[in-house]
Amino acid sequence: MRVSIIGTGYVGLVQGACFADTGNQVICMDIDEKKIAALKKGTIPIYEPGLEEMVRKNLQEGRLEFVTSLKTAVEKSDVIFLCLPTPSSEDGSADLSQVMKVSEQIAGCVNGEKLLVSKSTVPVGTVDAIRGILRKKALHPVEVASNPEFLKEGSALQDSLKPDRIILGTRSKKAIATLEELYEPFVRTGNPIIVMDERSAEMTKYAANAFLATKISFMNELANLCEELGADIDWVRKGIGSDPRVGKQFLFPGVGYGGSCFPKDVKALIRMAGEHNNDLRILKAVEEVNEQQKRVLVQRLVAHFGGRVSGKVVALWGLSFKPQTDDVREAPSLVIIRELLAQGVKVHAHDPIAIPAVKKQFGGAVEFFENGYDALKGADAWMVVTEWNEFRRPDFDRIAKLMKQPVLFDGRNIYDAKEMKDRGFTYYGIGR
Repeated sequence: MRVSIIGTGYVGLVQGACFADTGNQVICMDIDEKKIAALKKGTIPIYEPGLEEMVRKNLQEGRLEFVTSLKTAVEKSDVIFLCLPTPSSEDGSADLSQVMKVSEQIAGCVNGEKLLVSKSTVPVGTVDAIRGILRKKALHPVEVASNPEFLKEGSALQDSLKPDRIILGTRSKKAIATLEELYEPFVRTGNPIIVMDERSAEMTKYAANAFLATKISFMNELANLCEELGADIDWVRKGIGSDPRVGKQFLFPGVGYGGSCFPKDVKALIRMAGEHNNDLRILKAVEEVNEQQKRVLVQRLVAHFGGRVSGKVVALWGLSFKPQTDDVREAPSLVIIRELLAQGVKVHAHDPIAIPAVKKQFGGAVEFFENGYDALKGADAWMVVTEWNEFRRPDFDRIAKLMKQPVLFDGRNIYDAKEMKDRGFTYYGIGR
């Protein structure tokens, strides 16, 4: 099948590479000339395990092409995927300016019957709006469908190649047949392709992310209560997670969620509801709890030192919002660093991948270390903010010797509290 991907951001690049890897002819288009030049050489702009190897393989085998011309991408394809950013506006609503602008441009390039698929996370009714533009301006028939993505950064290739489900929002039998054929290689183990109307598909993406964000904030509030009552959130998590009605995923307490999806989508859903006089009180609370949770470690640091933290050195491990990615959008680490700097704390920061992204925001205000142990030299406290695998079993004796005093603020509960105390650390976890 001839497929084009409009937008080579996280979703577009992953999806394009996976479509090419199953034998389709794929054109990925972006207006960023430097990015496209790099992609043509097999150099990708994001960190995602296995993606660069897949891109290079399909480039070499001639199934993957990168261009800056929208006209070329549209004319040479039968199915066109919109994978464009929909960032939050100041009022929390999704900014659809790029989606609408590109839809109008596509209408002027159409040279035959096409299927346009919205893969971006967009408010309910966006597909209808896109269809209206194309019916007015395109010289050939273009069907429009919704096909929201459910990729997790750090495991995006696996999520794309072996998805839990595929959601197709369309009432066109021809569009259904085309997309089922395109996705057939990914669902051979029996995971479902669920076909519904376009508006329900658009809502499904927001509902899924908002519910997962709710589980995280619920567990974080419960963790804080456990500390007050002398309970251990780890046991509570295991107890409720064993109930199949609750499930085990997204029950880990920590310093709040971040990234490109949960914060943006929760805001957009709240705003969408407000425009229809519907007050999503639960989601407003989810958002409020999450913002408060990002400040928990700093509050405990201040309490530990009796309010006298100015001039203290904190070694902060983990900058990305989650492991296996360099994405720092809405990352808890950014809030923590700002709070520490405001208190006069000196920050020594380490991350396996995300240092360049954070350095752009803080520059010389933060001292960055490629080696985590170097960041700990002379530190008054150690904070772990992202649960990278390489952080799980460090040399604790070496760390204790490097620090002025062995004080650990474990923002992801990746260490055993009793073991750390036995090793001489003053230990603070979440909900323990």
